[in-house]
Amino acid sequence: MPHHLTKQLPPIQAHHPATRHRLVRNMLRMAAATLIGSLGLVAVACGSDVAVETTGAADQIVSSTTSPSTTTAGTTSSGAGSGLFDNSVVHEISASFSQEDYEAMIQTYRNSDTKDWIEATVTIDGATYQNVGIRLKGNSSLSGIKSGRAGGPSGDVSTERPEGLPWLIRLDKFVDGQNHDGVKELVVRSNISETALNEAVATELLELAELASQKAIAARFSVNDSEAVLRLVIEHPDDVWMAANFSAGGALYKAESTGDYSYRGSDPSSYDEVFDQEAGKKNADLTPLIDFLDFINNTDDTTFYSTLADRLDVESFATYLAMEEMLGNFDDIDGPGNNSYLYYDPATDRFTVVAWDHNLAFGGMGEMGGNAPGADRVAPDSVAPDSVAPGRAGPGGMAPGRMAPDRSGLGDMAPDRAGHGGMGFGPGGKSNKLVERFHANSKLEALYEERLADLKTKLFESGVGAEVLARWVTLLETQASDLVDAATIKTEAAKIGSYFTTDQAAARGS
Repeated sequence: MPHHLTKQLPPIQAHHPATRHRLVRNMLRMAAATLIGSLGLVAVACGSDVAVETTGAADQIVSSTTSPSTTTAGTTSSGAGSGLFDNSVVHEISASFSQEDYEAMIQTYRNSDTKDWIEATVTIDGATYQNVGIRLKGNSSLSGIKSGRAGGPSGDVSTERPEGLPWLIRLDKFVDGQNHDGVKELVVRSNISETALNEAVATELLELAELASQKAIAARFSVNDSEAVLRLVIEHPDDVWMAANFSAGGALYKAESTGDYSYRGSDPSSYDEVFDQEAGKKNADLTPLIDFLDFINNTDDTTFYSTLADRLDVESFATYLAMEEMLGNFDDIDGPGNNSYLYYDPATDRFTVVAWDHNLAFGGMGEMGGNAPGADRVAPDSVAPDSVAPGRAGPGGMAPGRMAPDRSGLGDMAPDRAGHGGMGFGPGGKSNKLVERFHANSKLEALYEERLADLKTKLFESGVGAEVLARWVTLLETQASDLVDAATIKTEAAKIGSYFTTDQAAARGS
């Protein structure tokens, strides 16, 4: 921690210049909210497997001694590599479950928003697991399967193709200790593009920036012997993930899309729809989180800035904000979906903001693939978090392939990306007190700008980002050509690649 950050920082500057790009991003966040529950896109993707270099990261993933033996039966030539999150291959994952159980699960969700677990048989690269737990994953994206809900597509089409739905798979839900390569939980993600190259590249760049991220892979995914579709499968931030990236002795809290970072009093029940503790329940309850929310919302400026470094990993947060800006992800900590996790370290009594959900990275929303991408897919987390189903029209009957708000009217104020913002408001962007107060201080803003410049040099201008992108392009071209055509891969890769060029970066005002 830089010495100057351990001392009292200057008082908040009420008129500290927030760039006009931040204001525009807030407008885009509000526009994004109108798309919630009304997009129809099938998830696709690929992922990354770069070692996380965060402070205190474990070298090995936690593994259960009761893991079933992995077989090679049924593995295709593009299948299993050295492990589940070997991102040099396209993996193969299938699930099968009772149609009766599935229909009951859907009906329960439609009636009460409850995501019931059902039992499934899941095969991962030839290894078959019985009695696996599987349930719907996501929030606003799932509004599309609610029959008759105003503003969103009807549910009958989306539920007909479960291979296009967002899923959380938990191998040990009904069989204690069951895991695959030490992994107990995985998320079948979504993207509004056909390749999901944007999220694949984003997750890897976050790791290269020494932030905790989720390993991701491309997978052929099928349900009940359906035709396989290309999906992004990532780690679920659980106890295994927390131990590998931070410490097994901490606690991990997920910010829900229905909540925010406001302080709602000391009663833990007041945060039921705001934060969910995903890991470390034996180490801490919600008390540290509630105290932290009280701190960021209610302390005076002098106390806040003089003690912030004692309560928050300030350098990591500056890096996080810089990366979200570079990645053009407006659906972050103060975006429509409130996408973030908070890791708590009892040993230091400090929090770390953890990045989550990057299927809108690199300007995401409907801009990735021209007419083809997104034509039959469900939107991503929170602006339609995890994919729901194919074949849906855009909001208000908008034609497929036109899923994003038109930015052309914003003129030279319209950025191609929408990062941390910091002053979100309204139904789209959400006001986040931590982000606002961080950017309002001149020294913290200087730290953020320093990280932004350094990371641009390290990851973009150096050619690293382009190399990461090229590797994923090659993977899809050589191992998934039957799932996505070459022209689409080229178009979507070009969109991402433009972020790595000096001229394009300058045009975006970064």
